[in-house]
Amino acid sequence: MISFETVNELTLKVTCRGNGVLFTKAGAFIAGDSAGGKNYRFEKVLLGPQGNLGQAALGSILRRVTGENLPLMKVSMNGDSVTYYANNSQHVLIYQLQFGEMISVESENILAFTQDCKYEVRFIGCGVFSQKGLATSVLTGNGSNAYVAILTDGNPIVLSNIQSRSTISVDPDAVICWMGQGYCDPQIKTDLSWKNLIGQASGESYAFEWSGNQPISVVIQPSERRGGISVQMD
Repeated sequence: MISFETVNELTLKVTCRGNGVLFTKAGAFIAGDSAGGKNYRFEKVLLGPQGNLGQAALGSILRRVTGENLPLMKVSMNGDSVTYYANNSQHVLIYQLQFGEMISVESENILAFTQDCKYEVRFIGCGVFSQKGLATSVLTGNGSNAYVAILTDGNPIVLSNIQSRSTISVDPDAVICWMGQGYCDPQIKTDLSWKNLIGQASGESYAFEWSGNQPISVVIQPSERRGGISVQMD
């Protein structure tokens, strides 16, 4: 059995009682503590965490085509242990997914997930106006021990319309992840005009939007990735 918790907001602490398997961002391990000798080992995941070779190969191709390529490390634990993971002092968020619950997240923001999470890459819409608008990584709870650790640049905010049924609109370059039952894909809203061609646009030309009939929780970080397109004339 594996459990996740954060240490000082910047580090993931993974406690294993007995045996367990998790997948982490390659190079994220920083320390470990185990009774007796070292009872956990690491191996590079060449094709992805899917269960069979065909699915793994197809998933690997899709990740490379969409830009959702995720260098993974498999951690196999054989006995009680505590291991720690981090990435460039980024903040760490932890979610325990219920069976069938999904979280859609940028691959670069995945720190770790347990074997009880099903991993896939899927298209969510036209990505012409956003380098991050074409595809996303999806993790689905597939057991009782489905933990996911997410990375953010700074303390994030969480917007939810589960109670209010309001419309949520966010900048795709600031979105970290969204959660709900089913895929809950956003609509991609664009606002392009001749101003984009002469560099006079507001800079907010596209957005992800969820309507009130899509119960959703969205995590946003207080910084933007380099993304989208910039069309202007000097």
